Amino acid sequence: MMMGGKFSIVKALSALAVAGVLSIASGAAVQAASGVSVIVNNTVITSGDIAKRVAFLRLQRQGGGAAEAKKQLIDEVLKRAEIARVQQSVSTQEVDAAYARFAAGNKLSTEQLGKILDQSGVGSEHFKQYIAVQMSWPRVVNFRYGSASRLSGGDLVKRMMEGGGDKPVTTEYFLQQVIFVIPESKRGAITAKRQAEANASRSKFPGCETSKVFAANYRDVSIRSLGRVLAQQLPEDWKPLVEKAGDGMTTGTRVTEKGVEYLAICKKRQVNDDAAAEVVFRAEDIGKKKAGGEDPNSEKYLEELRSKAQIVDK
Repeated sequence: MMMGGKFSIVKALSALAVAGVLSIASGAAVQAASGVSVIVNNTVITSGDIAKRVAFLRLQRQGGGAAEAKKQLIDEVLKRAEIARVQQSVSTQEVDAAYARFAAGNKLSTEQLGKILDQSGVGSEHFKQYIAVQMSWPRVVNFRYGSASRLSGGDLVKRMMEGGGDKPVTTEYFLQQVIFVIPESKRGAITAKRQAEANASRSKFPGCETSKVFAANYRDVSIRSLGRVLAQQLPEDWKPLVEKAGDGMTTGTRVTEKGVEYLAICKKRQVNDDAAAEVVFRAEDIGKKKAGGEDPNSEKYLEELRSKAQIVDK
């Protein structure tokens, strides 16, 4: 299910407060050298790359200096190669959309954010490369380990017995995606106009059964049925909007890599079948992993890549 990206870059970078950014941005920019520092499987990491990451760590108020910067960049080279190998990379448009959301979330335009990053010695391109890896790597981990995390019938029964014998109850949604398409070539020029158009259309949305007739009244509007989606399966960027919207209503709009989107709640009800129980239990397990830090599957995967890599310090 594609709903403008499942990864919340703002959450991942919550430590990067604008106040901290601005306090450093007023200082001298980092003077990045360009000598070779490390070679990872024939991919070069320069001292300039390390200087940018050190500056980025400062923006996040993290320590570790050059040693931590080098470690992060080595890991990112390994991740990037694996992302490309299994073809699980997010698109440039998804990265740009996440960058724009991060800027907007901090009450900045993308141009203002770029200037701050440049002045602080990080640069917008370094930040976008970081975003791309952060967004793509969970896809790779899920691609490899996702099916292995399914619960068997016996596990389901055991978990239900631990909870008193009842199946957990969750909310089931049937959703449609309404997309006011924006061609990449016109993204900067007409985004505000298309968002105003999408916002105005929400009050006229007639319901899911006649949505395609409704879309025909607008230029370049696409309707996509997303089918059954449980509350635990909602992407983080959409979850609060869906939960706020009532049955038969539409969510607020979001600018995504495809254009301006909103979701229509076709039907909403409480369910407690076996499939729903598995989704609930898996979501609980993922939540426990997040509370405890890095997903162990992610670290295991990365350690495997490190063990096979040729890493040469210069």
